[in-house]
Amino acid sequence: MKLWGGRYDVDVDELMERFNASLPFDYRLWEVDIEGSRAWAEGLHRAGLLTVEELEALLRGLDQVAEEWRTGRFEVQPSDEDIHTAVERRLHELVGDVAGKLHTGRSRNDQVVTDERLYLRESLDRLDGLLRALQEALVEQAERHLDLVMPGYTHLQQAQPIRYSHWVLSFFWMFQRDRERLADARRRINILPLGAGALAGHSLGVDRRFLATRLGFDGVSPNSLDAVGDRDVVLEVLAWAAIFGVHASRLAEDLILYASREFGFVRLDPRYTTGSSLMPQKANPDALELTRGKSGRLIGNLVTLLVVLKGVPSAYNKDLQEDKEPLFDTLDTLHMLVPVLTGVVRTLQPQPERMRTALDTATLATDLADYLVRRGMPFRQAHHVVGRAVAEAERRGLPLHQLPLDAFQAISPLFDADLYRVFDAERAVEARSSEGGTASAAVRAQIEAARHVLAEE
Repeated sequence: MKLWGGRYDVDVDELMERFNASLPFDYRLWEVDIEGSRAWAEGLHRAGLLTVEELEALLRGLDQVAEEWRTGRFEVQPSDEDIHTAVERRLHELVGDVAGKLHTGRSRNDQVVTDERLYLRESLDRLDGLLRALQEALVEQAERHLDLVMPGYTHLQQAQPIRYSHWVLSFFWMFQRDRERLADARRRINILPLGAGALAGHSLGVDRRFLATRLGFDGVSPNSLDAVGDRDVVLEVLAWAAIFGVHASRLAEDLILYASREFGFVRLDPRYTTGSSLMPQKANPDALELTRGKSGRLIGNLVTLLVVLKGVPSAYNKDLQEDKEPLFDTLDTLHMLVPVLTGVVRTLQPQPERMRTALDTATLATDLADYLVRRGMPFRQAHHVVGRAVAEAERRGLPLHQLPLDAFQAISPLFDADLYRVFDAERAVEARSSEGGTASAAVRAQIEAARHVLAEE
């Protein structure tokens, strides 16, 4: 019998039944749904609405339902509209009419948002652990290859020399911000909506503070109307996932380029590549291309729910059922994507010689301008002078470091024979010793700071 069927004397259209049902995707909430029901039953008992015997019967029955779900023996019936209906229907079969008392004072409206928050809490804790492992892999890469020098890029053009370890750590800090956002979202998730009823609360004396403590929440929702219609926490998780997806995609894009024959800065472990069905020589970076592609999926899931919610009036409306599929898809995507990306990073093999030979001495043009600055020339003028030297080297078909001294001095008399000492990439990266810079000491300080962040957790 439908939980809401009392006023109906006709059956719902068969297609409408399928259109309305959410059990095909919300079944995964079974464990948290049962946990919430246990707490609600205890709250009903404390309010004097269940005898000890009735409470024990309900808890025993809920344990049996949980065991059936856990072992794959739960039999879904055509009438099971959603996970709440399925659990209550089976509970009635096991313990009889006392099962009808479990829903006293409770609505599926406050029940489902409680389930989602319980589910999200556990899922986000697992995801945080996966992100931490990804950060550890990045730190390990940086520590193992601290001193490698490579070209740094802006606009996909060689810009200045940097350390490979510095490039690796740039993603550590991106993902650290992601983890901080995740922790912040979790704080708002951990507010209990149970007891809000359909929209107006309940009149039966169930202690919501007890329920919050029993279920590990930090507090209770202050407004019942807001509580049942609130999907901000789902939006936050989807927005967080979209931002993380962008960061992961940027890492993937860099590695796809750096692993290509044209760059050759890194080699990917073959366990994270696939071959071509036509070209025997190919080792395609599919793990990274899928990471890049799935960022679009994560962004799309956020947009889906934003569009669903923008016109929904206050309290619960059935539109809100559409929050689960994008949420579950996002969580499933991340639980697979993050470990794969971690494996790629952990097994990366940098190629020092390719990095070194790829460095164009023009990347040291800023150091040449700094050389003039130290001799008293204003930087804006030094920038212009070095630009003329670069153009002259290009006109002669020479790399910048091979431009003759007389050509440099024809541009500015401040150039002297010691200018050629500038053309040393290792010297250039070591010169940038400011906090957050590319000097060995600065990168070691970054690694120490990263290790400290991970140790604090």
